[in-house]
Amino acid sequence: MPELNIILAALYYIIAMLAVVHVVMDNRQPSKTMAWALVIWFVPFVGIVFYIFFGVNTRKERLVSKRSLDELTKRTMLSVQPFEASAVNIYTGGHEFFPALLRAIADARDHIHINMYIFEDDPLGNLVADALIDKARQGVAVRIIYDDVGCWNVPHRFFERMREEGIEVVPFLPVRFPSFTSKVNYRNHRKLIVIDGQAGFIGGMNIAQRYTSPTWRDTMLHITGTAVYTLQQAFLIDWYFVDRTLINDRQYYPAITSTPAALPTATAKDTAIEPAAAPAQLHTVTSGPDSPLPEIMQAFVRIITGARRYLYIETPYFLPNEPVLFALKSAVAAGIDVRIMVPQKNDSWFVDWAGRSYLREMAETGARVELYKAGFLHSKILICDDEVCTCGSANVDFRSFENNFEANAFIHGQQTAQRMKTIFLDDEQQTVNLTDMPHRMQPHFTIRLFESLVRMLAPLM
Repeated sequence: MPELNIILAALYYIIAMLAVVHVVMDNRQPSKTMAWALVIWFVPFVGIVFYIFFGVNTRKERLVSKRSLDELTKRTMLSVQPFEASAVNIYTGGHEFFPALLRAIADARDHIHINMYIFEDDPLGNLVADALIDKARQGVAVRIIYDDVGCWNVPHRFFERMREEGIEVVPFLPVRFPSFTSKVNYRNHRKLIVIDGQAGFIGGMNIAQRYTSPTWRDTMLHITGTAVYTLQQAFLIDWYFVDRTLINDRQYYPAITSTPAALPTATAKDTAIEPAAAPAQLHTVTSGPDSPLPEIMQAFVRIITGARRYLYIETPYFLPNEPVLFALKSAVAAGIDVRIMVPQKNDSWFVDWAGRSYLREMAETGARVELYKAGFLHSKILICDDEVCTCGSANVDFRSFENNFEANAFIHGQQTAQRMKTIFLDDEQQTVNLTDMPHRMQPHFTIRLFESLVRMLAPLM
């Protein structure tokens, strides 16, 4: 028996060494390589299992290469320039966003395209589903992509009811054995909707009743104008990815025949703000493991390094990778007013602790770190110098920058940026400054040690 134990132990360490070599040979960022190597070596058995399920990089070789998108991306849509938003309406809660969404669905005449990380089987989800079924019965083409992991708890009958009414509903990378390991780590976290190619929604809200709670703070954009074409392209590329159906007819990029009246924008305190009078230049940037470069992360870095006066960020999770962290520190050193807002109480205990040392590091550098205390802050926005802002599904963390399929709208326009800035400053009234919390700024040794240990795993989250 002792001999058998020795043989099993030796076999395990051989497997562990091979796994570490596999991690090293993948040529990831050094921090991510070290994190996986430590997990594999110091967490017996469980570490190897986690690496097999969540760490093996199959995204380019076995996942995306089978779904070439060249034919779609070379089609006529790319010749449509410029991308102008006739109106950009900003919703800061589900009580504003969902009535607008239901109105847009009711007005649909040709097609409705929905790409959602979560489409919940709850009263609100069923209300939206009923509205979509009603439009499908009227002959409107309805296509839905939902993420299979994001909707793990949603019963199949919820989506089957819509399929039976003629709605095309497709899961994104369904997770089933034995293909589990190649798909679970790369999820479609996008939240975008296109109605008739004339109106679009993009931001941080999923379709679920919890987003209507007054304690849930989020941001969603309602866009009209030719800028909607960029949202449409993002959806149709994803549709080709999941359904292998090429949809590129001109009807999906119709001429903008009229400029819809802009709706008033409300802040978290429901104070109306006038919409921008002049059109804003907008483009939808997508990124994911199928992208040759991390486009959203690069856009963030470019905005941060180009800041001249201020940089305001709202994000529920702050686990920045090295390029973003270095850019933010450099901005602070250059005298830029950098403010980072996160929820005081996070919905993920582990992520909360992993991010604490990053937040303290930014506060010690001179950035203003604010903790939103009026509820859960799920908003994902960045505003810079009254000139550019972005809103979408990407968090400031490793997963959004490297693993998830994300989509953000980047808007260049003074008036829209100023409106977004006003919303940030309004949210700021519901925050506490991290430097005013001694237990967070000067934690005792054991807390610092735990934070540092958890931070080592941040690249894996």
